[in-house]
Amino acid sequence: MKKNKKNTGKGRRSPGNPDSATTSATPTSATTTSSGSPALPPQAPTRIWINLIALGISLAAVWWLREYGQHLAVRTEALVVVSLALALPIILLEWWFLKPYRNASAGLDFRRRNHSLARTAVKLLGFYLSVGSVAFVYWLFPEYHGSFYNNYFAVVWAVLPWWMLLAVPYFYLVDGAMQSPKDAYWQLGSWLLGLLLPGSRSGISGRAIGQLYLGWLVKLFFLPLMFVYMGNNLNTLLNFDLTRLVGSFKAVFDFTFNFLFYIDLLFVTVGYVCTLRLFDSHIRTAEPSFLGWGVALISYQPFWSMFSGNYLKYDEGPAWGYWFWNTPAMYGIWGGIILLLIGIYVWASIPFGIRFSNLTHRGILTNGPYRYTKHPAYVSKNLSWWMISMPFMVSASAPEALRHSLLLLLVNFVYFMRARTEERHLSWDPDYVAYANYIGERGVFAFLGRWLPALQFAPGRLFNTAGAATHPESPVADPRGPEAASAT
Repeated sequence: MKKNKKNTGKGRRSPGNPDSATTSATPTSATTTSSGSPALPPQAPTRIWINLIALGISLAAVWWLREYGQHLAVRTEALVVVSLALALPIILLEWWFLKPYRNASAGLDFRRRNHSLARTAVKLLGFYLSVGSVAFVYWLFPEYHGSFYNNYFAVVWAVLPWWMLLAVPYFYLVDGAMQSPKDAYWQLGSWLLGLLLPGSRSGISGRAIGQLYLGWLVKLFFLPLMFVYMGNNLNTLLNFDLTRLVGSFKAVFDFTFNFLFYIDLLFVTVGYVCTLRLFDSHIRTAEPSFLGWGVALISYQPFWSMFSGNYLKYDEGPAWGYWFWNTPAMYGIWGGIILLLIGIYVWASIPFGIRFSNLTHRGILTNGPYRYTKHPAYVSKNLSWWMISMPFMVSASAPEALRHSLLLLLVNFVYFMRARTEERHLSWDPDYVAYANYIGERGVFAFLGRWLPALQFAPGRLFNTAGAATHPESPVADPRGPEAASAT
């Protein structure tokens, strides 16, 4: 039985969650000063005010569910309601005010009207093969055979027929406007046809097909986890007795902790679903390196349980509440700092809108907390783990306190490497290079790069060291990915 562990940072998106950009945007160069240093970062693809309006509507849906929607199943129907209440306002407001389909990164031009039934049929073949491949993975691995994912699969089976049907007009519409219509779905469909019809496999890009499957691998792994965790948090939110909040900081802490992570998981879950080129929220590229995937996957279940129990078990001692329970003032102060750090972490999720996704490039976020640092979520959440677990206070002995602290430092190092591999991946986009250079000059941690030059951003490298760039081969010819990007 898989369980959501509360206040430990290991049961939801974590022990961690990415913050750095994984989303694609309108390419806009940063302005520079007379000295050549960036004066402003590139424009972000999202607007905070749009996402906050949508969040308000989704939270209103939560209130409606508490008052009038008790007949809906919390972890399935109610979860779909609140997700739609977030996604639809963002899509509509962006369409009206931002017109994302006009972004160069969308690769669309509706003046073209270059529709092709044959090409659309090949793309649909590739799309259906991709979905079938995902279904095969779910069928194959025992991880997905238990009851933990039952609610996720219940929604998938209800939505799947409509999804397959609506894909036909959607692919036809988008295909006619694509500037590079032979996308990865076309490549995959052509490859399959080549197996059936020898001699019809010319012009197929194995790299594009590989990128397509990496993008699907991201979704098939992370979406079920986030869906289940969000359902658990929503259930707690809908059933929490609000009268407990009066006169009890512990109740306030528990409610706020769950509420903040609910908001985070809401944006995360919606982000994994809404990978649509029409809204310029599609996946451009996926992390191509084994190192990048390794340090990301180790942070999530089931890999975290398998690895942390034997190697990184840093929180075996009493948590923060044990030490401050008899001193209410310190209990409130310490708990308030934890909530502040988690609040910053959630603040880093809101700018994504419908574009959140691990291990992928879906645009460059430069607004919200990303105006101050490239990795606000990593920084805030890693600090919160020190505040929550307090490994330096274990009561056994000083050597044990040192051992637990070193183990937590190793967890922090995992996230440090996640940040470096993300930067290396995203550095193929000139917008990210401009943004990273801006943060390197003006970010709150810019002094670290001046003290330790190896930590300075270096495009195509994990560290700013001498020699040639060590970035793995670019996943696509164009940083925006017109060949590797999928139609959806």
